[in-house]
Amino acid sequence: MFNSLRFRLLVALILVVVVAVGGIALISTRVTTRTFQDYEHHRGMMRDRRFEGFLAMYYVRRGDWAGVQSEVERIGQITGERVLLANGEGWIVADSEGELIEQHIGQDWGAPSALIVQNGVPVGALYVGIPDWSPPPGGEGFLVSVNRTSLLVAVVAGLSAVLLILGLSRRILAPVEALTTAARRMEAGDLSQRVEATSSDEIGDLARAFNSMADGLARLEELRRNMTADVAHELRTPLTSIRGYLEALQDGVVQPEPRIIDALHEEAMLLNRLVDDLHELALAEAGQLRLERRPVNLAGVVGGAVKAVRHRAEGAGIGLRIDLAENLPLVDVDPQRIGQVLRNLLDNGLTHTGSGGEICIAAHLSDKWVEVSVRDTGTGIAAEDLPYVFERFYRADRSRSRATGGAGLGLAIARQVIQAHGGQIEAQSKVGHGTQFTFTLPVAEL
Repeated sequence: MFNSLRFRLLVALILVVVVAVGGIALISTRVTTRTFQDYEHHRGMMRDRRFEGFLAMYYVRRGDWAGVQSEVERIGQITGERVLLANGEGWIVADSEGELIEQHIGQDWGAPSALIVQNGVPVGALYVGIPDWSPPPGGEGFLVSVNRTSLLVAVVAGLSAVLLILGLSRRILAPVEALTTAARRMEAGDLSQRVEATSSDEIGDLARAFNSMADGLARLEELRRNMTADVAHELRTPLTSIRGYLEALQDGVVQPEPRIIDALHEEAMLLNRLVDDLHELALAEAGQLRLERRPVNLAGVVGGAVKAVRHRAEGAGIGLRIDLAENLPLVDVDPQRIGQVLRNLLDNGLTHTGSGGEICIAAHLSDKWVEVSVRDTGTGIAAEDLPYVFERFYRADRSRSRATGGAGLGLAIARQVIQAHGGQIEAQSKVGHGTQFTFTLPVAEL
């Protein structure tokens, strides 16, 4: 539990909320207190100045402090605090409480709130809220009330934020938990697991990526099963033929004539090619395919591949055409491997092109790459099969007939060889209009 993403997310967000809300509450309390104190101080200064002016005018009119007691009492009622007035010698002449009249001011009273001066001579000192008498707690009560309210608001806001975090974390992490459950079921072998991707955020992207991965794994698993069946099928046909011939020879039904020997040799060569293809494909997929790269004239490689299949093409009534751009630069390739790719593509075209059709090999320069295409006018490939034509043992024709696609390794090997050279290969096709395979080869740096 303590190591779960939900717990860590909740703890992190709650700590953020506590720090943020606590910091805001502390700062707002201090700012409120300081602002209120500044306001009270300023208001007190303005009040004392008004009282100072009033008492100064009183002294000017009367010439002394006689009868000032009633005015001081009125001032005390206005301020709500105890007010005392002392003359120039420090004797109290008026007290809003009427208790300290004719007594001397205390030594610990400090500076007066206002000093009344006449012709440059101090004639009186006004004291508001003397130290030995506590003023009414109006201001302090206000601060306590405001601070208490601020803290209460902070607590309510913090709790609301925590509840909101709980709801949001559940909403955010629910898809993650669904992904985890689906992944564990996939680990147990159930590749049918999918998750619902309803949002367009990162979690939704993750769910869609997971579904794509699951589709890929399911397809790979299907291809693996098909590969096992295909390998068994491809091996069974020549082995059955070899076994039949050998048993007939053992039983004396047939004699070891050259025709029989040639048939056995052909079946053995078929097995040998299949094993070689599987070996090359395994090396290429493992990144261990050996390439003897050097600057090569592409025209010679294309001519050699066309020469190898010309007899078959002529026998099938299919035309072969080469359309290479002039002044093509040398390419940095292994000529044997690229020749193998071209022969595989030509064999594929010859298999799916009828009599009277044509296969064209074209090439032109594209930036730092030479783009080569092999286009036929054959039957074409269905749109649903096109994304999988480079998969090993994949055949658009499910009949597994060697006459309609061989073992299904040629295009897989072609893709691995081209990618080992740093290029890319792709297929474009339309049913009834033919197929075009296009791949790129790097230009040699001389």
